[in-house]
Amino acid sequence: MIVPSSAPVPPPHLDLPDSCIDDYNEARDIVARSPRASAALLRLAIQKLLSELGEKGKNINEDIGSLVSKGLPVEVQQALDYCRVVGNNAVHPGEIEISDKPDIAHSLFEMINFIVEVRISQPKKIADLYNVLPAGALKAVEKRDGVKNT
Repeated sequence: MIVPSSAPVPPPHLDLPDSCIDDYNEARDIVARSPRASAALLRLAIQKLLSELGEKGKNINEDIGSLVSKGLPVEVQQALDYCRVVGNNAVHPGEIEISDKPDIAHSLFEMINFIVEVRISQPKKIADLYNVLPAGALKAVEKRDGVKNT
């Protein structure tokens, strides 16, 4: 018999990429029993998310730096760095003791959902709205901005 966990954390964002869902849900299932293990899984989910955002997905710190150089909003950079540092400390104990403060692990779920909202959901919503504009208006915008159709 499978008993659903009583995870006190939010479910995955609807737009969380499929490649990250299993890690996120597994982290939800175990966060009450092992905040450290949960944080480590979420660090893996962040690594996969960075790959979905067009980065290499090999080195989280380098990927964040690359996104920053491309104009990443500071709030998203801070959320990513928060997840990176907390996730690293789960695997390599440092200054943050996740087992003593499970709320730190809980906050990772919110951070990941925030990153998905800003980097995936909001651009998708704007694109959907923009693309219903009349063709003439879109051509006028392209002409104004010097966009060339290829």
